[in-house]
Amino acid sequence: MSLLVDTSVWSLAFRRDTETAVAEVKTLQHALEGADQVFTTGLVLQELLQGFAGPKARSQLIERFAALGFLQPDREDHIEAAEIRNSCRRNGVQIGTIDAVLIQLCRKHDLVLLSADNDFRSAAKHIKFRIWSAQ
Repeated sequence: MSLLVDTSVWSLAFRRDTETAVAEVKTLQHALEGADQVFTTGLVLQELLQGFAGPKARSQLIERFAALGFLQPDREDHIEAAEIRNSCRRNGVQIGTIDAVLIQLCRKHDLVLLSADNDFRSAAKHIKFRIWSAQ
């Protein structure tokens, strides 16, 4: 399985005070051990860097993310993401701009979205994309 990992899961994984029994974090750890291919995008990296303090943490994060597959949304991805967001809104579901881009990247590259954010589960009721769930 190939995963696009949302900021919510990375944030949980990097927190020292978080219980590692969180299913999404365990799935990420398993994937990083070689079980699955893990992808990211600049938007996730930027969100994480905005939440870290200090140059050492910044450097470590950049170094860790260099080993991941990196997806760059193009013009068409942004156009499709706008339609995803508009479709969700028409169905009473509010998702953010970045979330819509992540959904589009999953659709385009046939990836499973690994997220701890329930907004994606709400969106999945109206938009077709693959989202990870605990079996």
